[in-house]
Amino acid sequence: MDWGAIFNNAAVELISPTTAAYALAALGLAVHFGYTGLLNFGQAGFMALGAYGYAISILTFGFPVWGAFLVGIGASIVFALILGIPTLRLRADYLAIVTIAAAEIVRLLFTTNTFASVTGSANGLSGYKTEFAALNPLAEGSYGFGPFENNAYDTWLRIVAWSIVILAALFVWQVMRSPWGRVIKGIREDEDAVRALGKNVYAYKMQSLILGGVFGTIAGMIFALPRAVVPSNYQTTLTFFIYAILLLGGAATVLGPIIGSMIFWVLLSFFSGFISRAVEAGWLPFMTTIQGGQLRFILVGVAIMLIVIFRPQGVFGNKKELAFVR
Repeated sequence: MDWGAIFNNAAVELISPTTAAYALAALGLAVHFGYTGLLNFGQAGFMALGAYGYAISILTFGFPVWGAFLVGIGASIVFALILGIPTLRLRADYLAIVTIAAAEIVRLLFTTNTFASVTGSANGLSGYKTEFAALNPLAEGSYGFGPFENNAYDTWLRIVAWSIVILAALFVWQVMRSPWGRVIKGIREDEDAVRALGKNVYAYKMQSLILGGVFGTIAGMIFALPRAVVPSNYQTTLTFFIYAILLLGGAATVLGPIIGSMIFWVLLSFFSGFISRAVEAGWLPFMTTIQGGQLRFILVGVAIMLIVIFRPQGVFGNKKELAFVR
C-alpha cells in the first residue's frame, strides 16, 4: 500500500480548482439557504449556465474572456428571475420543487441533439481554454512544492479560482453585516415580522436568489476550466454534494462552505485512493474496482453523518442561529 501517494493525492484537493468551484457554489447556497432560508435545489443549473455560457460565448461567438464572463452572469440573473417570480411569494417548498426541475430542464436542453452544433449535445464542449490561458502572466515551468507543484496554467487557474473565492467570502461577510444582511437573516427567522416592519420581503428574496445564483454561475465557470463542459457533470447529485459541503462546514457562515469543500474533497480523494489500492492488494477480494469506486461515496457519507451527528451545526456553524437544528 503506497500511503505516500494516497496522502499526496488527497492533499492536492485542498487547493484544486474543483474544490474552489464547489466552495463558491456552496457559498451561494449559504446566501440562499443559510442566511435567507431559500430552499434552492437547482444550484447545478446555475453552474451549468455559467459553464456553457462561458464556453459557447468563446467558441461560437468569439467573445473575449470578460465578455464570456458577463454572458454567464447575465444568464444566471435571467434564470433566477424565471425561478423566483412565480415562486418566491409562496412557501419555501415550492421553490425547492421548481429549482430542482428547472436545473434538470437546463441540463437536458444542453444534452438534446437539436442544439448540438452549439452545445455539443452529450459530448459537451472543449477547446475554450486558450483565451484564459493567454491571460497567464506566469512563465512556462513548474510552480509550488511537493503535491502542490503544478505547471504554469494550473497554477494560474488556482490563483484566479481561489482569489475569486476569497473575494466572494469577504463580500458575503461584509454584506451580511450590513442592514441588507440583517433584513435577509430576519426573513429566515420570521418573514411575517419583517413584512410587518414595512420591508418588501419578495424583493429581498429575489435579490438573495440572484446573488447566490451568480456565485453558482461563476463556480460553474471555474469548474469548467480544468475540464470539458459535459452535461452529465451537472446532474442533481451535484447540488446534493454542494449541500453536503454546506452543512458540513456550517450553513450560515462564510468560512464553512470553504472549509467544508476542502474536507469533502480530501475525504473523497483519500477514500478513493485507499479503496482502489486495497482492491489491487487483495485486501477486499469480494469487491471489484468499479464497486470500490462506489464504496468511497458511502464512506464519505458515513464520515459526514458522524460529523452531523456530533456537530449538527457544522464545523463553523452556530447551533442557536439556525432553526432547522434547534
